[in-house]
Amino acid sequence: MREILHMIVVLSIICATSGAVLVNLKQATKSQIEQQVLTYVQGPALLSVLANRDNDPIKERVTIKNVTVFPAMKDGKLVGVALEAFAPGYSGDIGVMVGFDVNKDELLGIGITTQTETPGLGTRVTEPSFTRKFAGHGLESMQLSSKGGDIDSIAGATYSSVGTVDAVRKAIETYQSIKPEINLVWKKS
Repeated sequence: MREILHMIVVLSIICATSGAVLVNLKQATKSQIEQQVLTYVQGPALLSVLANRDNDPIKERVTIKNVTVFPAMKDGKLVGVALEAFAPGYSGDIGVMVGFDVNKDELLGIGITTQTETPGLGTRVTEPSFTRKFAGHGLESMQLSSKGGDIDSIAGATYSSVGTVDAVRKAIETYQSIKPEINLVWKKS
């Protein structure tokens, strides 16, 4: 009986130590992981969506109602913002960085940040031939043509196309709900 108690105590100490080490490791690397995601995952999509700017949207990002908003400034005035949204695709969530023109209330464009879609089919949502369909699009009628909209889906990748459009629609809803706060933060003129 004494041996069993000794094994339980030793095993409990090992588990508690391992758990404490993992928690501290996660806390210690949190900022580095966030910076890597900004640089290598969100950054390329963000910079392509907010191309016409003279600031660094990553450094000037602001969190509004738990949403990270990236501003695009031109000559000291806010001209656009970008935010990321997710929706289910065929093989998992599709992350889409969506840029908005704050003066015209239309899309500047989209960039895919994350996806695990089928190579050669679903991954075609990342190609410019699909993503450029969103540039200059109004906010009111974002839908695939099969559902009455004007965005053509990719043949053989319906779930991926639907997931991308759904993520854009979520981003539009989020943008419209936080637009008053965006205007307050950057005092649109």
